[in-house]
Amino acid sequence: MVFPMLTLDILRGLADPTRLRIMRLLASMELAVGELAQVLEQSQPRVSRHVKILCDAGLAERRREGGWVFLRAAVGESAVTADVPPPLGVAVARMLAVAEREDQAFARRCAEDREHLDAIRSAREGSAADYFARHAEQWDELRSLHIADGPVETALADLLGQSPLGRLLDVGTGTGRMAQIFAPRAQRTTAVDKSPEMLRIARARLQHLPAGSVELVQGDFTALPFADGSFDTVLFHQVLHYAQAPELVLAEAARVTAPGGRIAIVDFAAHDREELRHNHAHARLGFADSQIAAMLGDAGFVPDGERALAGHELIVKLWTGLRRDDSIAHLDPLHARRGSAPPPSTRKAAQP
Repeated sequence: MVFPMLTLDILRGLADPTRLRIMRLLASMELAVGELAQVLEQSQPRVSRHVKILCDAGLAERRREGGWVFLRAAVGESAVTADVPPPLGVAVARMLAVAEREDQAFARRCAEDREHLDAIRSAREGSAADYFARHAEQWDELRSLHIADGPVETALADLLGQSPLGRLLDVGTGTGRMAQIFAPRAQRTTAVDKSPEMLRIARARLQHLPAGSVELVQGDFTALPFADGSFDTVLFHQVLHYAQAPELVLAEAARVTAPGGRIAIVDFAAHDREELRHNHAHARLGFADSQIAAMLGDAGFVPDGERALAGHELIVKLWTGLRRDDSIAHLDPLHARRGSAPPPSTRKAAQP
């Protein structure tokens, strides 16, 4: 029997234990090639050769970001690619999942890989936390080096429109500036940040607001301590570029957003300022419109607005989206693949 060339390419692409491990890692999230090299404990040139084979077979896709190259799976339920027809791509992804479930040795290796990846990312997040603690007092000044706050705040208010914001969640509130600006338009504002130092400053800034109108919560944007559908508006202001896995952060945001609720993201357009990784703990060098649209769509939002604001050297972008009614059901597979967050039904609302 003669197999179609595409099928042969896929089978050849999968015919290596390392490439099978890579595909299982990519089933959960987009990864930098350097991260894969660390997890696999192989040289970056060797991993790059495996990556080339997977990409040539249509099983994975590359994306360059400054000096880093990121890799994502090109097969599966949410993959969008012209190289592998969706039915075949879904079948390949399901076959790999079954292989991990049924092959105990392979399952152990995949679990070890994910634990190693978690350790690598935890170390990076620790470095970012140290950075936030060191610069908490100067945070607004540091942020203003990129673009004046006024035009961004005006554009954001315009994109959100004149209607009330309902229950507002400010993710990564920092010094509380966004919470302060938009609290008058909200029924109630919740400001969450991982850094106790940032929350201390935000508390001082927000103390003049009416009692009970603002709640400050310490929490991680990858596992928000709130029940499903708790908020009507979710805001990320210059926060998403700190996320090691922004697609999972947006999936978590969708979980806590009520059907018909809105998300607003303020961040940098894609750029090549590599020094921001090292000097300011940026995990991502901004985002292209297509990246944001894809991540919002995968998370369960419908993109409905965007705007660009030229800064000194960087362009600030604003994106908004509406949460679909089927978003919670849509997100379950994302949480399952992630493997670290509890299922939505087990989450508890934060206590005031």
